[in-house]
Amino acid sequence: STPPLVGVIMGSDSDLPVMKACCEMLDKFGVPYECTIVSAHRTPQRLCEYASGAKARGLRVVVAGAGGAAHLPGMVAAMTTLPVVGVPVKTSALSGVDSLYSIVQMPRGVPVATVAIGNATNAGVLAARILASAPGMDALAARLQAYADAQRDEVLAKAATLEGAGHAAYLA
Repeated sequence: STPPLVGVIMGSDSDLPVMKACCEMLDKFGVPYECTIVSAHRTPQRLCEYASGAKARGLRVVVAGAGGAAHLPGMVAAMTTLPVVGVPVKTSALSGVDSLYSIVQMPRGVPVATVAIGNATNAGVLAARILASAPGMDALAARLQAYADAQRDEVLAKAATLEGAGHAAYLA
């Protein structure tokens, strides 16, 4: 099998229902990835080994989802020079705002690209775009363009239908 280019990690299996959207987008674009659990707080040694060895293992991007204290993306970013995309996972206590703040408020020099709360879809798209920017990734870039074109066409079709039918008929 093809070695993974993206590491999709999460702090707990309870994050998987959110993070599966990232995996689905990577599947859609034909990007090889690995998916596993790495808890910043319950498996700190595993976190250190995963993050510090990610580049040597061939990964080019890490997507890290976390809820609550949400230290996983930032700690991974502190231990690798690879781009890290953080996915704040919605929590019952503070609706994911706590996770968002934890992931986005990184100190200078330790960046984490952060997507919206629960938006692992965008994390997958961003990971694919990062990979597509490298030389030799023209086929991936073309798949990303086709995806963007399809989104555009869907919106234009809806606009034409709304303009033709009017708002009342469109909503009926």
